[in-house]
Amino acid sequence: MSAESRYADWIAVHAGQSDLRAWALAADGSVRAELTLPSDGAMPEAPAFEAKLLEMIAPWLGQGSTSVLACGLTGLADRPEAITPVPAKPAARLPIRVSANDPRLDLLALPGLSQANPPDLLLGEETEVAGFLAGNPGFDGVLCLVGPRTVWVQISAEEIVSFQTAMTGEFFDLLAGHSTIRAAVASTGMDAEAFADAVSDTLSRPERLSQRLAALRGQHVLQQLDPSVARSRLFGALIGAELAAMRPYWLGQQVALAGPSDMVDLYARALDTQGVSATRHASDGLALAGLARAWFAMQEHAK
Repeated sequence: MSAESRYADWIAVHAGQSDLRAWALAADGSVRAELTLPSDGAMPEAPAFEAKLLEMIAPWLGQGSTSVLACGLTGLADRPEAITPVPAKPAARLPIRVSANDPRLDLLALPGLSQANPPDLLLGEETEVAGFLAGNPGFDGVLCLVGPRTVWVQISAEEIVSFQTAMTGEFFDLLAGHSTIRAAVASTGMDAEAFADAVSDTLSRPERLSQRLAALRGQHVLQQLDPSVARSRLFGALIGAELAAMRPYWLGQQVALAGPSDMVDLYARALDTQGVSATRHASDGLALAGLARAWFAMQEHAK
């Protein structure tokens, strides 16, 4: 490998809910190197983001300035968000050049999306939508991006029409790890029947969610409830409540799920209890595919 081939022609960065990922790319978009660091999913200050980014990508930087195209929870200052509905194609939202402290960085930020009613933001997920559509052109329906915060995105004619976010994954982690029911809930294991029953019960009576969750403690102490069953009921109740709130997004719609395989499996099972057969997609390459679409759209626009 020559010295030059160690360096990136350009760098793609996705600051996601659970990790910060960077790719060193050749001019044609092929990956020369990649690196992932854990993230707490919080919006950093711009200088802190740049410093952390440099720790990752310094070996990929040559003598001159290298373009870095970033999306997600970057904290880069004063990024205007496009307002839905908006075309999902990256060419509709060209990157914004951001002042960087390090002269080796030509820092570019992809704007997110905002929505007035209900008030909501997409910061990085919109780029994953663009990546999904790169592999699924003509998709018309709802893309559910599963994660600590799950996002339901309505797509029609290559346009993001609306979206809603749910904090189901975060709620599960808080309740299973830091609440009064934590002793009742196993860290692994899933009972399919208990999960499906909890989904259906909560979908039919979502107003009883808090009472159902509190009952797990009593069932654990008084009835020696199996901790894996408790875990299944907790997940099922929370996802059931989410489905109740998101009913307009999945009822009668074509639904695609993307995210970690274990979580996608749970959402697919939950939707199946309601007669919805969702397609399943790996999420690993979506952000990079979306960033690549944006990069080449930018190159075309500059001609």
